[in-house]
Amino acid sequence: MVWTPPAPKPPGVLSRLYTGTGAFDIVGRRRLWYIAFGTLMLICIGSMVFRGFNLGIDFEGGTRIQFPTATSAVATVSSEQVSTDVGRVVADSIGQEPVSVQKVGTGAAESVLIRTETLTAVDSVKVKQALFDAFKPVGANGEPSLQAISDSAVSASWGGEITTQALIALAVFLVLVTIFLAFYFERSMAIAALVALIHDVVVTAGIYSIIGFEVTPSTVIGLLTILGFSLYDTVVVFDKVRENTRGLLGLTRRTYAEAANLALNQTLMRSINTSLIAVLPVIGLLVIGVGLLGVGTLADLALVQMVGILAGAASSIFLATPVLVDLKMRDPRFIQQAERVRVRRARAAAGKAEPEELAVPEPVVETGDPSGSGDDPDLSDDDMLADELRREKALAAAAGVPARTGKAQQQPARRPPASRTGGRPSGKASRPTGKKRR
Repeated sequence: MVWTPPAPKPPGVLSRLYTGTGAFDIVGRRRLWYIAFGTLMLICIGSMVFRGFNLGIDFEGGTRIQFPTATSAVATVSSEQVSTDVGRVVADSIGQEPVSVQKVGTGAAESVLIRTETLTAVDSVKVKQALFDAFKPVGANGEPSLQAISDSAVSASWGGEITTQALIALAVFLVLVTIFLAFYFERSMAIAALVALIHDVVVTAGIYSIIGFEVTPSTVIGLLTILGFSLYDTVVVFDKVRENTRGLLGLTRRTYAEAANLALNQTLMRSINTSLIAVLPVIGLLVIGVGLLGVGTLADLALVQMVGILAGAASSIFLATPVLVDLKMRDPRFIQQAERVRVRRARAAAGKAEPEELAVPEPVVETGDPSGSGDDPDLSDDDMLADELRREKALAAAAGVPARTGKAQQQPARRPPASRTGGRPSGKASRPTGKKRR
């Protein structure tokens, strides 16, 4: 019984990710990604239009009340008291819950910040008196003082100015990014990157609208931050696409879509690792800063960054490059190059067919060879030799002459040795020995 070795196991998913050999057909399934991203964007746009945003006091206006955590009633106001006692005192004094209560600052400058809806002068006095009676905050002279509790009104017009400035900053950022990509790469890549950036903005804003998180200036800052991350990941992928497609119009090994898909596979693991490393600190910010320390302002910044990083990584892989391929394939030059690739593969497949199928000569397809020989510049020497043999067989069969096969075409046949009495001597006899004949 002859032992046969077991068949090798196919490479796993992780192995294909690390090798980056083009095993994942991402560009070929771009219609599926378009449907998925389009559906997500429609849901987000619908939520923004019909549900709107939960705007914070900085955008809608309201009243801020602040007092130091160092008090005479207790040593300091703890995080538990901030979340329970302070809110209860405010609600009991004016009959409405505060919008938010949180601790800000560190050390001697640590204080409690209360945000409420716009209060009248009478309601502000009631809240300040109730807080003083409950906590007795210490003033600058080290004694409990009502003046240690400050209040300020935030107008809605100021929030509108913040919104306007944020939109202007976003528009300027997108314009500068488009100009940079158009000069550094090309116009098609700039358009594809801009589509990915718009997707990231819409999805991040839509998630905020769906969840109902409060939109604050920290949210706007975080949004502008993640746009830079999304652009970085897209530029990395596009740089590899440009490298793989350099001189592609003169080759017939693969199409533009296949070269772009290979570039995605080669940078896929890098994109995953970069996104994972970037999102881990954000998760820590949510868990430690919000969950353990109870700092509510960090929730706005952490959520927008986490959503933006995930959306940016997904769009740079599954959206930007497929859009780039569709834009490129509108160019007639790349359409003709894809047709040449198809013809070359058809010819290679026909080379393995039966001999009688090779009797009809194939038309010579123009491949863009600068030498004008008609040979494919992307074929190896063995492929060109096999192609030449196949053409000769077809021509010989048409003329009724047996074609040369095997090594006979690669090496010329040896001539029979000539006799010593006539003809040209060959072998050792034809070489002079240097001895004189006596």
